[in-house]
Amino acid sequence: MSETKFVTEYIELSTKGNIDIVDITSELKKLLDRSKVSDGILTVFVPGATGAVATIEYEEGLIKDTKELFLELIKENKKYYHDLSHAVGNATSHLRATLLGPSLTIPITDGKMALGIWQQVVFIDFDNRPRQRKLIIKIIGK
Repeated sequence: MSETKFVTEYIELSTKGNIDIVDITSELKKLLDRSKVSDGILTVFVPGATGAVATIEYEEGLIKDTKELFLELIKENKKYYHDLSHAVGNATSHLRATLLGPSLTIPITDGKMALGIWQQVVFIDFDNRPRQRKLIIKIIGK
């Protein structure tokens, strides 16, 4: 019987902010391959309150639609209480990230992420300025 592995990895990104959507699927596949875990879970976590992770079909039209969705749901030209006490003016960034959340867990079966054929994992930077990001990846399994 094989022992359960606990692997911690990181993905470092330079982002543009303002709903920058970055496909991290291939990087996650590399980390999973390196871990040699064949059955378990992979979790992606964003330390920070203005970024999020999700799955989408990473296709130009849907990327534009996703950006427009967040611009419609949380308007830029509105007064937010957070902005009254913080000079950065990024209340919209926090609110948008809250809708998706900071983590995503993916099942691992036969050494592969159990993603659908059109499903990619993306990091979305909602902050209102470019950022350096360091995502935490936890792979647990056998």
